[in-house]
Amino acid sequence: MQNVITRLFFVLFIVSLGLPAQERKVEATWLYRDVAKLREQTVDLASASCKYTPIFGEGDAQPEVPKSVLRFGKLTVEPHGTCKLVEYAREEELYFVLDGNGVLHYGEETHPLMPNDFTYLPPAMRHGVSNASDQPLHLVLTTVRIPTEITIEKAPKLEVANLTELKEQTVEGHPQSVQYKLLIGPRGTKRDRISTAYNITDLFLMDFQPGGTNFPHHHENAEEIYLVLDGEGQMAAGGGMNGVEGLHPAKAGDAYYFRQNCTVGFYNQKDTASKAHILAVRVFVPIPKSRD
Repeated sequence: MQNVITRLFFVLFIVSLGLPAQERKVEATWLYRDVAKLREQTVDLASASCKYTPIFGEGDAQPEVPKSVLRFGKLTVEPHGTCKLVEYAREEELYFVLDGNGVLHYGEETHPLMPNDFTYLPPAMRHGVSNASDQPLHLVLTTVRIPTEITIEKAPKLEVANLTELKEQTVEGHPQSVQYKLLIGPRGTKRDRISTAYNITDLFLMDFQPGGTNFPHHHENAEEIYLVLDGEGQMAAGGGMNGVEGLHPAKAGDAYYFRQNCTVGFYNQKDTASKAHILAVRVFVPIPKSRD
């Protein structure tokens, strides 16, 4: 009888050890969202006339997956509406205007906003958006954490630029079938139109020719987000051990998040009249010092 009880306790002990492992979820290496199907969420800058729709990060169903990106979403400012003013000690933000007109409030300054405008908002600077027009204003908002080891400097002068100012160019390592406009990049560099970011590696626009691709690739120390503005094709996201990329359909309004070291790429359809444009942001992810 004693042996039976001992064996029973041993079996129960082994089963109990296995439970946490069974309940533990594997963290995603990439995420997909159809922006048209997402719902608005309440955040600090939202108001009755300023709505935020989370795509990745805070407010999303899996907010823990992005490491450096705190928020990536769509901001809608209704006609004659205004967002609450916000200020973050160790977060930097990017705004990209999809459509509509408005006003950016930056400290004591104001600046008009129009379609295809983009700007960088540094930490410790109070800012917000209002809309005095009769049409809604839609922006893509990206909020990024700044690692504690980075020293915050004095806020730079406000710069608001527009896509029409930039010439398309190729980027080393990618074919000529995709042309780039380099919008915002790191401090001290000269490649991008605005070079004032701390932890943001790039905000850029890709223009894919019919049948064009940027070739599947990966970034060892950065996470990346693709938002398809128009066109459709196949998104390369992750893949198997045999090196074959995983291909997924992508259309206008689709968004993909890629964790560091995840395969990322895009294949535009080959129809001679088909082009595609993707707005992308890449953010540095510090590598943990521990082996875990």
